[in-house]
Amino acid sequence: MIQALRLALGTASALGFARFAYGLLLPAMREDLHWSLAQAGAMNTANGLGYLLGAMLAAAVVRRIGTAAAFRTGMVLTAVALAATALSGDFVILLAARAAAGVTGAVVFIAGGVIAARIAARSSSGVPLTIFFAGSGLGIAAGGASIPALGSEWRTGWVGLAAAAGVAALVSWTAARAEGEAPAATAGRAFVLPLWWVAVPYVLFATGYITYITFLSAYLADRHASVPEVTLVWTVMGLAVMAAPALWSRPVVRWPGGTALGALLAILAAGAALALVSTALPVILASVVLYGASFMSVPAAVTARVRDATPPADWTATIAAFTTLFAAGQTAGPWIAGIVADHTSTGATVAWTAVLCFAGAVIALTGHRTRQTQRT
Repeated sequence: MIQALRLALGTASALGFARFAYGLLLPAMREDLHWSLAQAGAMNTANGLGYLLGAMLAAAVVRRIGTAAAFRTGMVLTAVALAATALSGDFVILLAARAAAGVTGAVVFIAGGVIAARIAARSSSGVPLTIFFAGSGLGIAAGGASIPALGSEWRTGWVGLAAAAGVAALVSWTAARAEGEAPAATAGRAFVLPLWWVAVPYVLFATGYITYITFLSAYLADRHASVPEVTLVWTVMGLAVMAAPALWSRPVVRWPGGTALGALLAILAAGAALALVSTALPVILASVVLYGASFMSVPAAVTARVRDATPPADWTATIAAFTTLFAAGQTAGPWIAGIVADHTSTGATVAWTAVLCFAGAVIALTGHRTRQTQRT
């Protein structure tokens, strides 16, 4: 369990710091750099494109240097990419830095997911998987508790995130062990079409979930939320993510077919929709609790289905393929939602999450059953 907890610093860094914390820094960057919502969304689109490239390269990296070395290298380079984001206000340079963080974050996510799946297989429990993915909640909570107080000092925020990512790399270093694994001759085959009822909801989730957490602070700022309120909202969200293993470890592993995945996506959609009902603090807190308690368990549910449906030799290739699909979805999501929001309001980004995640829930809950019916 200690190994899984330390390994979870991978998602804290690759996701919590390198991806989600941008939503906290977005209002200050948008004001200082005079961005439109489409430009603001383009930053996370660049991160998504980098993530897509990293997912496509991850299997080859693992094949060449091994799973543990891929994780460790990705952690160090993620810290470097975060530091680079503080160097300039130039739009193109910032896009490049966000893309670099996406590339390294994808390698960390995939390599760490494979190691967590192996730990889970040895323990016959879903706890290591959900702990690994819930690590992003630590990054969200830490950022939420500190970044809003910085006000307009967004460069200081990126420097602080880089320092935190460096510490995470050191602490997780020996946790990323592959039990004597040598670099493999092949990363195996990717199984995607047989798991279409998982893949399609995962793409919808990726395209939808990212807009809520990207634009939440902008949405609240447009409705005159105070700094203490924004701090509380993000900290509560991070704590909800960290609590997810206690809620979802057993369902992720034991619920049949797409039941756990569908339930998670339905809760996620409900949480996003709740934010549209009212921006009163109790309602927003309820929204982020539902969102936080469900969204990072979705990759855990997907990884569990991959683990159950494919041979261990094919886990890296299949997880990499699913992460590539995921990256494609989250690349498109912020930019498209930002364009829609520029012509409507920031509320459109929240509605985007609710609609796409609800559609994913329906497919996950019915797709596996349909496939089984067709087989019989």
